[in-house]
Amino acid sequence: MDTGPLYAATDPTDSMHGRSLREQNGLEAQSLRAVVSYATLQEAHGLVLRKLGSSQARTFLRDLLRTTIFIVPIEEDHKKAVGRVLRYPDQDISMVDAVNAEISDRLQIPTWTYDHHFDSMGSNVWRTSAPYTTSHKATTIPKAYTRTPPARVHDLDE
Repeated sequence: MDTGPLYAATDPTDSMHGRSLREQNGLEAQSLRAVVSYATLQEAHGLVLRKLGSSQARTFLRDLLRTTIFIVPIEEDHKKAVGRVLRYPDQDISMVDAVNAEISDRLQIPTWTYDHHFDSMGSNVWRTSAPYTTSHKATTIPKAYTRTPPARVHDLDE
């Protein structure tokens, strides 16, 4: 998952807010959870903190703990991501986006994003117009990443 939908769901003034909430509700209705790298968590939290303040940033983190599966990229994801960034010198592709594209490829799960760079990289992108169909091929999300286990909510105010 990319930072865009995470942030859009949090900021009611974001142009993609309504779409992000609809898509998020659709996932939750099917008991599906987003897979988010820790780098994306850090990037999105920083954006929420800067734009919406510390109270909203804490709420953002609490909500993610209940609804998200966090994942750590492996070393190979980072190495391949450098290659992706270098392969597209005409694009401003961040390492976070390139690593997320590599995770998506390795796990064979689509990336939920509104960022055209994922299309430019040939990444597996989730399109809501055809659930779990990507720009390249139909994708089955591995069961380990789809069912919602009981949530454990941490008190982050302490």
